[in-house]
Amino acid sequence: MASNSTSDATLDALVARIRACRLCVEAPRGAPLPHAPRPVLRVSSTARILVASQAPGTRVHLSGLPFTDASGDRLRAWMGVSGDTFYDVARIAIAPMGFCFPGQDAKGADLPPRRECVAAWHDALFSALPDFALVLAVGRPAQAYHLRRLGLDHLIGRGLTETVANWRVVRAAAAAGGHTMVYPLPHPSWRNTGWLKRNPFFEAELLPALKADIARQLLKG
Repeated sequence: MASNSTSDATLDALVARIRACRLCVEAPRGAPLPHAPRPVLRVSSTARILVASQAPGTRVHLSGLPFTDASGDRLRAWMGVSGDTFYDVARIAIAPMGFCFPGQDAKGADLPPRRECVAAWHDALFSALPDFALVLAVGRPAQAYHLRRLGLDHLIGRGLTETVANWRVVRAAAAAGGHTMVYPLPHPSWRNTGWLKRNPFFEAELLPALKADIARQLLKG
């Protein structure tokens, strides 16, 4: 999408509609959202990097700003960026698979992203946004959606670990021919600390490459 006043106005209008959305309360797919909706996203017509996350947590639901929690601290460390850079919406967009905090299960874990968001908004949103140079697909829902969106369905593994372990192939295939480069990532939650220990390739091999690619893109704009 070209960055001009008309396209910016179209994107702004769409984002305003998303932020006013109440589908998961007024027309839910399943049980309604157990609290008032508060859609959270940060996008622009100039961002070259997309953080495609899962859904806001409890702290983000209160703050209205993505990743204002320990998961955000870990994600920024993975990316090698400061808070100021991370929240520079002109350079980094953040669009979760579920725009609202979905609530928690009986064990206190966050529920999966609400299905209403993808069905109602995501195709229109990513049609209105630019072609990103780099997508961080955080979690299996984001990996499935964005790899399909980019015509890379065959790279969706049988589970998150398989997809992330295949990161070099995903990165190379997505980047071939000048297309968007994709990094499949686990969620940076503390609940995945065990996963990180069982999969040392992530910190030893994937993260250095990710940081280098992010730094290159930030230098371009």
